Amino acid sequence: MSNASYFDLVIRGGRVVLPDETCEIDVGIHGGTIAALGKDLPKGDTEISAKGRLVLPGGVDSHCHMDQQPWEGKATADDFNTGTLSAMCGGTTTVIPFAMQMRGQSLRHIVLDYHERARPKAHIDYGIHLIVGDPSADVLRNEIPALVAEGCTSIKIYLTYDGLKLDDYEVLNVLDVARSEGAMVMVHAENDACIRWLTEKFIEARKTQLRYHEKAHSAIGDREATHRAISLSELIETSILVSHVAAGGAVEEIRRAKARGLPIYAETCPQYLFLSAEDIDTHDLSGSKCVCTPPPRDKSNQPAIWDGILDGTLEVFSSDHSPWNYADKIAGGPDTPFNRIPNGIPGIETRLALLFSAGVNGGRMSLQKFVELTSAAPARLFGLYPRKGVIAIGSDADLTIWDPERIVTIDNAMLHHATDHTPYEGQTVRGWPVMTISRGELVWDDGKILSRPGRGQFIARERPFAPRQDLSRILAS
Repeated sequence: MSNASYFDLVIRGGRVVLPDETCEIDVGIHGGTIAALGKDLPKGDTEISAKGRLVLPGGVDSHCHMDQQPWEGKATADDFNTGTLSAMCGGTTTVIPFAMQMRGQSLRHIVLDYHERARPKAHIDYGIHLIVGDPSADVLRNEIPALVAEGCTSIKIYLTYDGLKLDDYEVLNVLDVARSEGAMVMVHAENDACIRWLTEKFIEARKTQLRYHEKAHSAIGDREATHRAISLSELIETSILVSHVAAGGAVEEIRRAKARGLPIYAETCPQYLFLSAEDIDTHDLSGSKCVCTPPPRDKSNQPAIWDGILDGTLEVFSSDHSPWNYADKIAGGPDTPFNRIPNGIPGIETRLALLFSAGVNGGRMSLQKFVELTSAAPARLFGLYPRKGVIAIGSDADLTIWDPERIVTIDNAMLHHATDHTPYEGQTVRGWPVMTISRGELVWDDGKILSRPGRGQFIARERPFAPRQDLSRILAS
């Protein structure tokens, strides 16, 4: 415990969730960081009573899309203003969205543009993932190493989507650079050929209803692509994180890789626990509000995702917030075929409450496990820990105060994103974040927005792994 005697803010009497215990202590904050933890701390300039409430590290959402360049001529609903505001009001204090490079574009120029989009708008702190859709020689040799050195220490690659998908040779090149630079590679693991072939067959057979979205994005394709991504990373001897794991078969592939000692990580998202294929299969196009990729699977698949979370196969619980307004989802009219529905759903503000209610209050997990999934693990894997993701002396004072018994029925009107719907409309949760503190500043106070656009800061992240350039063992005959 610190001997600090002067605090800008003291949070008193809450049950503070530390890595190894939960205890009723005070949190003293000075200069935007946590300066002391203990009982009966000296008075601060400002005091907050957290009696009867929980004090948790602010959430770290390491997979969300906002203010991204237009996709097929359309832009998602949230910019950095509304996207980070919504995150903040849901108890998240750090986000890592994506600067998306497509074929023919300079990755450097995309990142510079993304900085300009974020700087005047962000309410909370943010990092930047690099989406590499065109791994040209210049991108591999010059742009990625320079951007990693500037704190963009993670790369996302796609095995599907026109304009973004990489072939296996290109994937190996990106993994090689990531190994050399100590960067994390996130993989969107779906089999593109399976999707294209099945989609063509369904469209030819005039099977265009929404239910065929899930069928075209076969769970078998998820499993194969996950196995392939793991195999390529094993060849290069570097880590990957499999993004938004949706299918039980993919969980099994990741579990087997971990059992063999491979450094494979994985995340899942609320839609794979709280939505299902049945939510997409509607008589009208309202099910398009739940269309994303990979899609939610049958309800019978949900236990496999829970098992993956609880046994540590899936380390991270992110939102994959990718919001489209309903009008954009059904822009093709009442007969819009499934393959013309934009993929993506909102969820950045409801991510934490959904898991807290079903996980902690549902008796499935401890408070420490909840924090690990939603804050500490993403911070650690993406080069933010211990600055973010933990309540500890010297860490940023990014905190959320929870009313663990508050019952809330989710209604889009209460949320702060710019999207005209939530796929979780009408779902009731127990436990809700009532205050958010970002770098020692109270920014959300039980319905009152106290933040302002532009107060969030870009966080240059550390390399999550030590750079390794020696390929002698890989190349040995």
